[in-house]
Amino acid sequence: MTTVDQPVDVLLSDGSTVQLRPIDPADAPGVVAMHSRFSERTRYLRYFSPYPRIPERDLIRFVTVDHHDREAFVVLAADQIVAVGRYERLGPQAPEAEVAFVVEDAYQGRGIGSVLMEHLADAARRNDIMSFVAEVLPANGTMLRVFADFGYQVQREYADGVVHLSFPIAPTEASLEVQRGREHRTEARSIARLLAPRGIVVYGASATGQGVGAAVLGHLRDGGFTGAVVPVHPSASTVAGLPAYPSAVDAGAPVDLAVVAVPPEAATAVVADAAAAGVHGLVVISAGFAEAGGEGAATQRALVRAAHAAGMRVVGPNCLGVANTDPTVRLNATLAPTLPPAGRVGIFSQSGAFGVALLAEADRRGLGLSSFVSAGNRADVSGNDLLQYWQDDPGTDVIMLYLETFGNPRKFARLARRIGRAKPVVALASPARPPGVGDAAGPDEVAVAALFAQSGVIRVDTVPELLDVGVLLANQPLPAGGRVGVVGNSSALTGLAATACVGHGLSVADGYPRDVGPSAGAAEFATALAETAADERVDALVVVFAPPLPGQLTDVGADVTAALPAALALGKPTVATFLVGRLPPGVPAYGGVEEAVRALARAHRYAEWLRRPPGVAPELPGLDRAAAQAALRADATDPDALLAAYGIDVVASVSVDSVDSADAAVDAAARLGFPVALKAAAPGLRHRLDLGAVRLDLPDEPTLRRAYADLAATFGADALVQPMVPPGVACVVEVVEDPAFGPVVGFGLGGVATELLGDRAWRAVPLTDRDAAELVDEPRAAPLLRGHRGAAPVDRAALADLLLRVGQLADEQPRVRSLTLNPVLARPDGISVLHAQVGVGGVVARPDTGPRRL
Repeated sequence: MTTVDQPVDVLLSDGSTVQLRPIDPADAPGVVAMHSRFSERTRYLRYFSPYPRIPERDLIRFVTVDHHDREAFVVLAADQIVAVGRYERLGPQAPEAEVAFVVEDAYQGRGIGSVLMEHLADAARRNDIMSFVAEVLPANGTMLRVFADFGYQVQREYADGVVHLSFPIAPTEASLEVQRGREHRTEARSIARLLAPRGIVVYGASATGQGVGAAVLGHLRDGGFTGAVVPVHPSASTVAGLPAYPSAVDAGAPVDLAVVAVPPEAATAVVADAAAAGVHGLVVISAGFAEAGGEGAATQRALVRAAHAAGMRVVGPNCLGVANTDPTVRLNATLAPTLPPAGRVGIFSQSGAFGVALLAEADRRGLGLSSFVSAGNRADVSGNDLLQYWQDDPGTDVIMLYLETFGNPRKFARLARRIGRAKPVVALASPARPPGVGDAAGPDEVAVAALFAQSGVIRVDTVPELLDVGVLLANQPLPAGGRVGVVGNSSALTGLAATACVGHGLSVADGYPRDVGPSAGAAEFATALAETAADERVDALVVVFAPPLPGQLTDVGADVTAALPAALALGKPTVATFLVGRLPPGVPAYGGVEEAVRALARAHRYAEWLRRPPGVAPELPGLDRAAAQAALRADATDPDALLAAYGIDVVASVSVDSVDSADAAVDAAARLGFPVALKAAAPGLRHRLDLGAVRLDLPDEPTLRRAYADLAATFGADALVQPMVPPGVACVVEVVEDPAFGPVVGFGLGGVATELLGDRAWRAVPLTDRDAAELVDEPRAAPLLRGHRGAAPVDRAALADLLLRVGQLADEQPRVRSLTLNPVLARPDGISVLHAQVGVGGVVARPDTGPRRL
């Protein structure tokens, strides 16, 4: 959300950065200067006249807005205004506003118009403006395309030589798709400029060859980087055998990337020098920024601000660096002396030290690398940016991530669901929620692991597992099913593999495991492998080979591993544990049977996720978003009205307190109608029938008075009176904020036992129809909903509809921090929501909503 006191940095279509902020009267000189740089054509297309200068009266009006009926944003590049966009309401309280913007000639064609449009529409909607109108000259094809390509339903009329446009500005699936497509392209291009630079300038490399700057410079030189490498040094003429210069401009070579290894206090000066040479991005190796405390954090913010103002992105600070093994680039701008061989796996590591270990292990395992980025403090470039880049990178087939925290969890979940459909994403990330996150308990570790799986992410726990899965995905096809053929020469190992398969959710195919015996030679082993690979009952192979005892093997000189390529040729994934010999290229090798099977199981679950249709977000009838906003008014929140705005009706209840409480309970029952239910008012007791905190089916006044006296003596005088509803299976619906996925919806059955066991299923919002159906069926106690021991099945479709409505509320209302519906009674003829709790916070900008911004 853009506010009058919060500028934002945004990416343009070429991957460069600019700042967008509301206009200010102090911007008058900058607007005049921008106007002076316009070509005559730009002035004519914007103002429908030559308009050589801005009259003082017009200038004052241009830069003075009320941020309600009139709003204007300026776009700045290198602290210079290069574009202005504005809207003006068409009359007091009118739902329409006229919109217009103009972009300096040198910055046209870089997507500034679409960025301005997004932010203007967002600001207008928050001020109850529902549609925009615009007037454009027919010759202004660029501006007409900006409106036409935005995903809105634009109506056109031509009159008096002008094209009149009008369109509603409420977000639609089409406009969101357009916005996210632009986001994808701009973020991918900004990373591409970092990973394939024409030249690199290095700051902070000592002439003595000591220090991290000299180390990175040496790796760039020795790694065979195909572009120019320019050391910048204040006095030395050569550094590491390369000509050095006092500034990047002095080198006279095209440089796109700067590697920075100077102390934090010198970093801002480096930005200015790099910007003067046309650098597009910084890789800041230096430490001493946000990880060092408050002063370092302030220095880090100043560094990023200066870089963005100059159009540059920042990797780091406190990072390991970036690498690209493409033979046309051969970039090793890292502290790692050697890289893994060139291959088709992209790796992102938040930690620099961890990245060194990860690269070394990948090299040892022979895992081919396409590109690598270590984000360090992640002040700017993050894992989400790399996901956007790797999605379309033709040189990357598998994506591997090491994530310590999630800066924009909603975006990560959204990108993973999309990118996982094209390329597997393997993530080493903790499933545990950090202490103090959210007001509710939320998903446990098992549930968070399931959330990763539902987003298509293959989550692993350790570096070896990350490499185990990466090696398999990089070299083998995905399994068509979960039936495994186990072949080996040791009954102990094949039995261990079969047990591991069952433990990891795979099935051992009929007729397996197949033990060829310790004395089997290479020919017999090859025959067994070929027959297994051709077996229609087998989807994947697990091959184990133990060294035979002396005297057991008849053809001592034969190479048993030579049998593997023929089996691989049939296209079924194969994992192997050979305790002797060296496996041929392309065969994932594992030190133990369990590791091999575990990697295969993770690939199988990912393949199953790919085979399931993703589902759709259905249009839900009966939604009133205006009523929802009214229910979330700043002075007080009306939970029942908020839920009703999303088609969720809560059974009426009347609160009874200690003043004339028995009489009040009777009056409430008379209004609601007997029979009634009487419940202790405390939130944790309202559904505790087992503790006696709930009294049901009270038919008349005397019974109600006796029940109230008994309830008050045990639980206090505060109580709730509700009309009776037909009985059903008690369920619970929750919404909490998760650090890895943002708002998530949970569903489970009510009761102390299921709460103790944590029997909840969870999905990230927005929910699809498939998500909702799976939520209903996933809890271990879900058979109670389908008719258990002769009971009638409940209306599971009504439960799924409720979950979709809760998910949409959580997705659209960022002020809602938590929500609990408990209990929800599910019956064959529908559902009843008996109680609701809604936790509401202040107005904040939720990541991954609203217009694009960094």
